[in-house]
Amino acid sequence: MIPIKAVSRHRVYRTFASVGSLEADVASHGNDASPGVSTPNNSRRSRMSFDQTNYPLDDMTNFEKQLQELFDEVKRMIMMGNRNDAMDLLKANYEAVIERMNKGIKGIEEAALLDIITLGYMAVGDLKFVASLLAMLAEVVDSLKDNEPLLDVVLMHMGSLFSALGKFDKSLLVYRRSIDILENRYGKNSIFLVTPLLGMAKALGSIGRSTKAVEIYHHAITILELSKGAESEDLVVALFGLGNLLLKEGRSTDAEPHFIRILTLYKKLYGENDGRVGMAMCSLAHVKCAKGNADEAIGLYKNALQVIKDSNYMALDDSIMEKMRIDLAELLHVVGRGKEGREMLEESLLITEKYKGKEHPSLVTHLVNLATSYSRSKNFVEAERLLRTSLEIMGKTVGPDDQSLTYPMLHLAVTLYNLKRNEEAEQLALDVLRIREKAFGKDSLPVGEALDCLASIQTRLGRDDGELLELLKRLLSIQEREFGHESEEVMETLKKTLYYLDKLGRKNEKFPLQKRLSTLRMKYKERIQY
Repeated sequence: MIPIKAVSRHRVYRTFASVGSLEADVASHGNDASPGVSTPNNSRRSRMSFDQTNYPLDDMTNFEKQLQELFDEVKRMIMMGNRNDAMDLLKANYEAVIERMNKGIKGIEEAALLDIITLGYMAVGDLKFVASLLAMLAEVVDSLKDNEPLLDVVLMHMGSLFSALGKFDKSLLVYRRSIDILENRYGKNSIFLVTPLLGMAKALGSIGRSTKAVEIYHHAITILELSKGAESEDLVVALFGLGNLLLKEGRSTDAEPHFIRILTLYKKLYGENDGRVGMAMCSLAHVKCAKGNADEAIGLYKNALQVIKDSNYMALDDSIMEKMRIDLAELLHVVGRGKEGREMLEESLLITEKYKGKEHPSLVTHLVNLATSYSRSKNFVEAERLLRTSLEIMGKTVGPDDQSLTYPMLHLAVTLYNLKRNEEAEQLALDVLRIREKAFGKDSLPVGEALDCLASIQTRLGRDDGELLELLKRLLSIQEREFGHESEEVMETLKKTLYYLDKLGRKNEKFPLQKRLSTLRMKYKERIQY
């Protein structure tokens, strides 16, 4: 396929890009790789497969370079905020390849360009069109023979894209074909197998086939150990994926050695004070939490934050650092060290204020977290101040009926309830209910949350028993659908419903619910004893 030039909004660009080194870009969509974890650098090897192609080696290498240039140009535009220019360039190339396909030309070059275009639309966030492009691309690659150059790489990209869209069955099929191609070409222990094996393992884990996923992760680790050695940094991604899967399956004891190994690798490669060591400490802290070793987890979190800060591995206001501080604060609250947890939340607030200003919308999360902390320590006056500040900030960027306001509003309603300012609390809860009904629907879970809060407030205010009963029935219906008929939430609402049925003398309605509540209590009692 001869390179063409496409005119974008401001200048002329080369039209093609390369497939060969895009694994990391695709993986960034829906990937759970940890920051500081690098991918094995085996994705640039596609030129090694050209011995079986009908195209001259130099021509195909040039084609790859042109593909790479296109993808890099699209990424550059997006990073500079020129999304429309990126879309124009992608559209021009899409039209060019469709024109060729309409003439019956559907070879590897068309597949490779469609692959790049699909990656580009994923990068700009047009997921609907990505799904359409993938269907078109699948039709092309299905007609190609396995000895085509670049096909294995295109298939790997397709696997990542299908996984990002949640189409794991299709993802597994293209990963399997890519693995078969590579095994036939290089053998079953080739380093080139690692990327598709890891993609397949992740997809299997996503659909609950954890046993097979664990087996594939171990196979990838074995290949890496044989090719790179037992202390290679390339092992980190595989170890991290395997450890995360085991954690997800509740096998924290089995997961722990893999995270310890990552930490040991980074310490040996980069020293005790490297930022990657801090990130590995953070991952290990998650495992310690899952095992119930709160004190060890707290120590790891604190050390991790200090190492990352001292090494300047990432900015203090980075979202990853922010999440680590919030996770640590939450853990400190759970173990009864609320004052330390609150100090961590205050630090996050101050950092955000410093880097983004005192009225930036991102402050709201920290203000609400701090308010929650103060509420736990019964300092409802300070909690109210923080929540009102958060609402003032949000009020400058969103309208009065925006659903995002309802989160701090509902927190404020609960705070006012605790301050015995019940009428104010009721009005806020009613406002939240009205906004959420409009935004999410009358039978949605957010509406159920508002109904639960309103019921407690109106009970204290002595509102009409019949109206309260109807409110509770509505809440019960939402909880049954969202949490299941035997959930703890349903059991608590059943108690309140029975109270009002009894108070109103509605015995015919009361007895079936009373029997149901007794059955639920017995089940929960047995679970606790077990």
